[in-house]
Amino acid sequence: MSEFTSASESAVEATKTGPVGVGVIGAGNISTQYLTNLTAFPDVDVRFIADIIPEAAAAQAEKFGIPAHGSAEELLADPEIEIVVNLTLPQVHAEVDLQVLAAGKHVWSEKPIALDRESGQRVLATARAAGLRAACAPDTFLGAGIQTARRMLEAGAIGEPQTALTIIQNPGPESWHPNPAFLFQEGAGPLFDIGPYYVTTLIQLFGPVKRVAAVASKAKPVRTIGSGPLAGQTFEVTVPTHVTAVFEFESGQTSQSIFSFDSKLGRTLFEVTGVDGALELNDPNMFVGDLVLHTDGEPETITIEGEKAARGTGVVELARAIRAGVPERASGEQALHALDVMVSTIEAAERGEWVDVESTFTPTPALPEGWDPAEATLV
Repeated sequence: MSEFTSASESAVEATKTGPVGVGVIGAGNISTQYLTNLTAFPDVDVRFIADIIPEAAAAQAEKFGIPAHGSAEELLADPEIEIVVNLTLPQVHAEVDLQVLAAGKHVWSEKPIALDRESGQRVLATARAAGLRAACAPDTFLGAGIQTARRMLEAGAIGEPQTALTIIQNPGPESWHPNPAFLFQEGAGPLFDIGPYYVTTLIQLFGPVKRVAAVASKAKPVRTIGSGPLAGQTFEVTVPTHVTAVFEFESGQTSQSIFSFDSKLGRTLFEVTGVDGALELNDPNMFVGDLVLHTDGEPETITIEGEKAARGTGVVELARAIRAGVPERASGEQALHALDVMVSTIEAAERGEWVDVESTFTPTPALPEGWDPAEATLV
């Protein structure tokens, strides 16, 4: 049983059958990726999309064949909606999550779960008290790439894992995103926007982080939008755009990471080194990609095994977990620990010293081989 779920709530969940009703709050850029998949997965039934801009919700409803659209209040009033997918801006993730939970519904939030530890803790405490689930992106670690890598590491493919090196660097999203200012302000920047994919994968592989050291910088105080209807407009940068971090895990393992929007040289890297070899993983922001195993012989490209869907996969996994009364894999505890690690990273950079990470969590098991979000399992 999930610690989010009381015994009585589990019993209620277990009596329900059929696809799980889903509502989406937020009809922005990321909603297209979610809706493309959620409307195709048979174990969920997307019933409603809401947005503060009614025209945006109406357009996505028409595009994806969603039967209803309107305000968040109207969405929350639908008794057939069990999970609400929160795709709002990071600054209001926790606020919207609490609104959803108050309406008696489970919530799936885009990352991060909140911008500060206290707000994230409040979301989880509220969910527990109500016997509800508060799950959170990213769900890319449920993809075939990371799941295959995890199974390999657990099987001893490189011996005992010792260290990890991760890099995400590029010039920043202002060249292609139609409205990128929020990606350079509180709750974003390379650490909070892209970092959750890397931090989540690291803690999936190594377990909880014990302490953090870091340095951070900001190359430009102002940036210019490069495309779309706002092209040429400038906006203020209020967060670090380059962060270098060292994580020490409770297990004794360590990692080094670079998160940067300041490099003309775009690069992604995720490698784990063990006592007997090294494994190159796919980009944690993607569900699939090559894995390369390095041992004594020639490098070996590994054929990944598992599902190959995209964003929204975690919502299906959550729906099935609710029906079964078992813990979901993209848990709120995991998301809160990832948030704590990122907040601690910024604090370490500001203070110039190691910062202890107070939270912890227990990674859930890897997905079974052959797990498929496109399969109809809830009848």
